[in-house]
Amino acid sequence: QLQLVESGGGLVQPGGSLRLACTAPDNWLGDYTVTWFRQAPGKEREGVSCITKSGQITDYAEPVKGRFTISRDNAKKTVYLQIDSLKPEDTAIYYCAAVFSYYCSNYIHDFQSWGLGTQVTVSS
Repeated sequence: QLQLVESGGGLVQPGGSLRLACTAPDNWLGDYTVTWFRQAPGKEREGVSCITKSGQITDYAEPVKGRFTISRDNAKKTVYLQIDSLKPEDTAIYYCAAVFSYYCSNYIHDFQSWGLGTQVTVSS
């Protein structure tokens, strides 16, 4: 199991932006597909965006298309999620997860390595 740490969450007004980061300080994250998930109160965890180890394949959930951008810097052992045009419904705990794979996945049970999450709150 990888050691993953999320950062970058906070309280933001609607329309604002955040840049989340997922790091693996003690592992070579470049060998793994990484997916961002989020979980709002009272709702199940849902996949938001994924990126393959090469960064050549990315995928986004429909509610975030055009607003979220996933990227990675393997040399820095970091996967980023740039979030723009935030909406109140984006409020959730955001988690990153990693799996050794060549393909994108948003299926929760594919992942064994999870961070503890970072809170994103969108409110005026």
